[in-house]
Amino acid sequence: MTTLTLQTASVLVVGAGIMGAGIAQVAAQAGHRVRLFDSRDGAAADAKTRLATTLDSLVAKGRIAADAAQATLARIETISALDAATDAGIVMEAIVENLAAKQGLLRQLEALVGPDCVLASNTSSISVTALAAGLAQPGRVVGMHFFNPVPLMKLVEVVSGLRTDPAVADAVFSLAQAWGKVAVHARSTPGFIVNRIARPYYAEALALLQERAVTPAVLDACLRGAGFRMGPCELMDLIGHDTNFAVTNSVFEANFHDKRYAPSLLQREMVDGGLLGRKSGHGFFQHPAGAPALPVAVHAAPASAREVTVHGHGPIADHLEQAAIGALAGQGWGPAREPDSPWIGLDIDGARLLLTDGCSADQLAASSGRADIAVFDRPLVRGAAGSALAYAVAEGASPAWQQQAPAWLSALGFAPLQVADSPGLVVARTVAMLVNEAADAVQQGVCSSAGADAAMKLGLNYPQGPFEWLAGWGAEGIVSLLDALDTQYRGERYRVSPWLRRRALRR
Repeated sequence: MTTLTLQTASVLVVGAGIMGAGIAQVAAQAGHRVRLFDSRDGAAADAKTRLATTLDSLVAKGRIAADAAQATLARIETISALDAATDAGIVMEAIVENLAAKQGLLRQLEALVGPDCVLASNTSSISVTALAAGLAQPGRVVGMHFFNPVPLMKLVEVVSGLRTDPAVADAVFSLAQAWGKVAVHARSTPGFIVNRIARPYYAEALALLQERAVTPAVLDACLRGAGFRMGPCELMDLIGHDTNFAVTNSVFEANFHDKRYAPSLLQREMVDGGLLGRKSGHGFFQHPAGAPALPVAVHAAPASAREVTVHGHGPIADHLEQAAIGALAGQGWGPAREPDSPWIGLDIDGARLLLTDGCSADQLAASSGRADIAVFDRPLVRGAAGSALAYAVAEGASPAWQQQAPAWLSALGFAPLQVADSPGLVVARTVAMLVNEAADAVQQGVCSSAGADAAMKLGLNYPQGPFEWLAGWGAEGIVSLLDALDTQYRGERYRVSPWLRRRALRR
């Protein structure tokens, strides 16, 4: 196929579940004639009935006009046999996520539809190359991965297998845009873009919990404080631990057991015990109650200091300086500044409060010869008063510094939450690993950097894309933190992407 347009094509949707019905709705709202088929008797008709109720609700809320709702419904025809849609220009397959079932359906469809009909799969994890294997025209098979709920979620991953015709991928990309979606091209590799790059968001949380470094409620509060809409624990409870664990296993096996994607023993135990999250009433939290509210910690103002110096340069150091000026205003003087210092943080009468660089507080205390050391997490949302922020204090610190470290963080505008002295704390190690995974995806041609940013923001509501975080943090700092984690844990998990390490050398 050299040129192809699908803007006016007749659409066949196979599978009338939540995803298939949503795709049918979006296509019909865009003006396409849609045939909806499901192998279960009555399923397609039931889906259309539910859609009518949904459209009536939207009309009642003033979201769409009544005539537009009626026209949308009229464009959808339920059919009882696939051969009633042999004139389809594109087939959207949205059946069970099973390779054999999808391959069998695609072979059946190939014998029914015309030679120019595009065969698109809504798979979230199955290789598009494998789906096309054995077909006479594998070039017309493409992934069109929508996100749930389809009418509301903007992202569509357009996934090309090894034999997908570029013209087909481009036509589907344009079609998704015409349907009001934001399309991103992806190469068919395990997890595509979103499910691959997101793995560290869950994996780092599970690793910290397995180490007993933090509680689920505190962990979630720290990541919400960094701008994430949901913490990883409440998100895994929402997804279902069985589903999340299955996806992790799939990515792990598809990558030949690369330890970067290793599943969690903790999550396997939860699945084995039936602690699946909201669907079972109990996961990390009890449901429907959800995560318990954390007690509000009240910290007294820091004790009077003789000398305060802000170390380092960049936006975080600048923010700390302005916050310290405010904290010291009552004493009638302000902090000194050492912009050329190799670390970022505050020196307070010889005690140090440092932005984490991946080393633990105990490591920094040993290397500096100072007992009064505390480290704090990377604040991604600067200027947001009361943002939760993880911190840890060196084991040998004085009782006075153990009290003063959170008091200073509170005076600087944060809501400090103490965690165990784990390298990289919570937000810094999680975001660094998300950036690292995205860098590998770009190096391997899975997607572009812009595609990765769009996919993670639109597919999972991340506050920023991985390459936006990279621009704000800097490759050198991320590589340094990952190297520190690798030194601490050893193994393959924290190896730095070659793409990212090369970027760090360009400073």
